[in-house]
Amino acid sequence: MKLLDTHGRHINYLRLSVTDRCNLRCSYCMPEQGIEKLCHDDILTYEDLVCVARQAVAIGIEKIRITGGEPLVRRDIIRFLKELSAVPGLKQLVLTTNGLLLAEMAEDLFKAGVQRLNISLDSLKEQTFAHITRGGDVHRS
Repeated sequence: MKLLDTHGRHINYLRLSVTDRCNLRCSYCMPEQGIEKLCHDDILTYEDLVCVARQAVAIGIEKIRITGGEPLVRRDIIRFLKELSAVPGLKQLVLTTNGLLLAEMAEDLFKAGVQRLNISLDSLKEQTFAHITRGGDVHRS
């Protein structure tokens, strides 16, 4: 099956947000006072997300991008990514991250089947980065 948008373009890409939580407080994304965190019962389980992914791939999705919040802060994310990468027909698994947890998780992400990373980095200037992220350290990104 071929998915088409209203302009006749082929849709082959799905973005799945796995959490509303983040380890930064970027001014363009998070109110200064923070947000009320969702209960685990109010977000899709990994099993639900894999089901969505399987159905999406079955109708023509080839690439899935995992986002958040910051997806690397969700518990058992590596197990989920491994399961997702095994979905028959999925050609590309991508993850968007702020990079803060990459040093400790990069090898596991690779082993889980993540093929590409998109690292959000607002500035290389220390003070600008700290200002935008409300205290983040650019050297950890």
